[in-house]
Amino acid sequence: MLVRLLYASRAAQPHNTELLDSILLQSHRHNPARGLTGILCYSGDLFIQVLEGSRNEVSALYNSIVKDSRHDNVELLHFEEITERRFANWTMGQVNLAKINPSLLLRFSEKPTLDPFSIRGSASMALLEELIATAAIVGRSH
Repeated sequence: MLVRLLYASRAAQPHNTELLDSILLQSHRHNPARGLTGILCYSGDLFIQVLEGSRNEVSALYNSIVKDSRHDNVELLHFEEITERRFANWTMGQVNLAKINPSLLLRFSEKPTLDPFSIRGSASMALLEELIATAAIVGRSH
């Protein structure tokens, strides 16, 4: 059974390239063998991530993220059983939301900045789908 999980968190340390590279490297190394796909969005110290795969693998990864000292305030935003993946082309695609047109963010939130903690999980998912449609997601395919 396939599931999709969306969560948000804040970086426990000031956000830097090393932290992001570490998270992405770990994802690219381990996710393909586990059948996991998804995307990671970031802006400042904020992360929002979608994970797709088997319920067991997604749950195991989410539980390890909750315990990961690199993340603070991990909050589950959306969880659903799915029949097909939306993020199948990415072992872990990435989006720097600071480089996204603010008008796109305004379509889904009250301000032109990302705050997934204050909007519905479905609005965050709609934003991510829009990012796919506009080819804003970068990263290695699996």
